[in-house]
Amino acid sequence: MSHRKFEAPRHGSLGFLPKKRTKHHHGRIRSFPRDDATKPPHLTAFMAYKAGMTHVVRDMERPGSKLHKKEVVEAVTILEAPPMIVVGLVGYVETPRGLRSACTVWASFLSTEVKRRFYKNWYKSKRKAMTKYAKKYTDAEGETDIERALEKIKKTCTVVRVLAHTQVRKLKLRQKKAHLMEIQVNGGASVAEKVDYAKSLFEQEIPIDTVFNPNEMIDVCGATRGHGTEGVIKRWGVTRLPRKTHRGLRKVACIGAWHPARVAFTVARSGQYGYHHRTEMNKKIYRIGKAGDPKSASTEADLTEKSITPLGGFPHYGEVNEDWIMLKGCVMGAKKRCLTLRQSLVAHSKRSALEEITLKFIDTSSKFGHGRFQTAEEKAKFLGPLASKTRA
Repeated sequence: MSHRKFEAPRHGSLGFLPKKRTKHHHGRIRSFPRDDATKPPHLTAFMAYKAGMTHVVRDMERPGSKLHKKEVVEAVTILEAPPMIVVGLVGYVETPRGLRSACTVWASFLSTEVKRRFYKNWYKSKRKAMTKYAKKYTDAEGETDIERALEKIKKTCTVVRVLAHTQVRKLKLRQKKAHLMEIQVNGGASVAEKVDYAKSLFEQEIPIDTVFNPNEMIDVCGATRGHGTEGVIKRWGVTRLPRKTHRGLRKVACIGAWHPARVAFTVARSGQYGYHHRTEMNKKIYRIGKAGDPKSASTEADLTEKSITPLGGFPHYGEVNEDWIMLKGCVMGAKKRCLTLRQSLVAHSKRSALEEITLKFIDTSSKFGHGRFQTAEEKAKFLGPLASKTRA
């Protein structure tokens, strides 16, 4: 029996159990970066929406590598990230069982976008959310309450996080309900400095370039693409049985011994595949683009005036008209999905992480089929006058 295997490592990691649909649909940050009191107060996370993918050409700067000073083509993902708006802050107290929220302070004005988040059915509701709280800012007694709450946070809390929401209305995604999240404030010599910084951001727009910088390594949290119920071959990667197997071959041959008379949790079984919450680490930022910049996809080597939106728009998404961020490689989730971006938890020392990125070319040809043209002008110039365009 020369073909017999002498070892059989298990298929699929048990570290990701249970493989079920996530409750955290837009990426949950389980731990924020470690605080550094030497830096000024700053935010550590942001939210963006996945638009699609394209590719770039650049010269690699990596001494010692065979690709040093050579052109490489790399896949990149474009995330649209309109400015977020800060609407509150939360103070946390450290306890033996972890952090406990001590006090929350809200801004005086909350937009309809974020108020929709507080209701199951906005259409039938009275839309009175936060109206009583807003009156605190109009009388002396209410102002005193707010000041007292801020003083309590400064005195007793160790962690300060702001409540910020996305401006989903700007994206034309048919959704009107904003995504709300807590973003930790790091830096600052004291908690009082953090609180003052967070309070100064109330009702202000926070652009993505104030949180992240080009060439930085970041982490992405989100829900993967859902595939519904799948069998053991696709879900766990087990080997197919031989062709002549009775009653099917895309199966696990033996799901356990007679006794114990139960199926162990370690045995591969069919079930939900995809739409799991995942955190992907060390994604490099190649470029951050601004809204309304007609040359956002131009480079020194390619001076063509073009924005990041490809001809015909991103498939299943459309045009990118707001601020955007370009990450190396792919990220989890379907188009239009809300993802959470977080500053890296570790200090990077690898050469690939510290490399300065200079793009030579960004592809903006159509993503529907085999795109030939980078801009609409280039296409019109090549094709000449078209009968369909010149019809009266």
